[in-house]
Amino acid sequence: MEGHSHGQTKSGQAKPFLRVLDGEALFPPPVWLMRQAGRYLPEYRAIRAKAPSFLDFCYTPSLAAEATLQPVRRFGLNAAILFSDILVIPDALGQKVCFETGEGPKLDPIMAPSDFAKLDERIDLGRLSPVFETIKLVKQGLPEDVALIGFCGAPWTLACYMIAGRSTPDQVPARLFAYRFRAEFQNLINRLVEASVDYLARQIEAGVEVVQIFDTWAGVLPFAEFKQWCLEPAAAIVAGLRLRHKSARVIGFPKGAGQRLAEFAACTHVNALGLDSTIEPRWAARTLERNLVLQGNLDPLALAAGGAALETGVREILSAFCGRPHIFNLGHGILPQTPVEHVALMLDLVRHQGVTP
Repeated sequence: MEGHSHGQTKSGQAKPFLRVLDGEALFPPPVWLMRQAGRYLPEYRAIRAKAPSFLDFCYTPSLAAEATLQPVRRFGLNAAILFSDILVIPDALGQKVCFETGEGPKLDPIMAPSDFAKLDERIDLGRLSPVFETIKLVKQGLPEDVALIGFCGAPWTLACYMIAGRSTPDQVPARLFAYRFRAEFQNLINRLVEASVDYLARQIEAGVEVVQIFDTWAGVLPFAEFKQWCLEPAAAIVAGLRLRHKSARVIGFPKGAGQRLAEFAACTHVNALGLDSTIEPRWAARTLERNLVLQGNLDPLALAAGGAALETGVREILSAFCGRPHIFNLGHGILPQTPVEHVALMLDLVRHQGVTP
């Protein structure tokens, strides 16, 4: 079990991203972007063509490492995020996963409780060995002042895909399943918690310094279900991970949680809370605990649009979070149609033309 001595440069100075995660307010704030490696980059499109499928791409360490490093090289970001996908966990539990061009992920759906027998009890970390090899390759190519983020999908979001077999607009298949077969659904969530702890612990052992838990579909859940399927599993993952790695740094991203963010942060004990684009920055700065690190939350569409929308959005966020620990990011993933020059402009605004503290 490690302390916070890791994550330092050769000069002994901690990386800016990690300093903020440990509670220090820096201005300008460190920056990384969700989905910062992806189709908006021409260099990404060039290497993506080398793999027959998206999952093959994720499981080819040389390609995944290159994709991870590309946005850091281009933009000088303060953190790289491992290039992979949240659905490697279902894949490593024995569920068939594939990605169809233009249609997103396809899984063998879980139609009834009896279908759980097709899943493995424990995650096959051997299946995920290419991911851990990718981490090691990235570490070799990462500038010494840039942190590396690992991640997983939260149990609720994974269960939504596993039960429906695809992305659905309102997650009705998983929500109905959870109401009709509550005990069986709880067993699935428990299995995903255990798998997530195993997977994140191995990522840390391979070299990541921070992990983020993505709960993309947290916002569709009513109050009681939010507590049972989002909040409690996230708390269990954080607790389980810190039993193995005492000082593990964790960012929680319960997208759509709204006014439940404070409860999520208090119950899960995450180091930082990712805010989606629906959260008003000044409300968050005023309402959420002062020593809680906040991450976000520029609208990805404002970045894609550029112009006044981008400039106003950046300045409002910098102003709202000035003086408290803050990581600049988007409120969700960068969009494929985003012009590269808009990302460069956004970074220039954050670093040089923002609000003076």
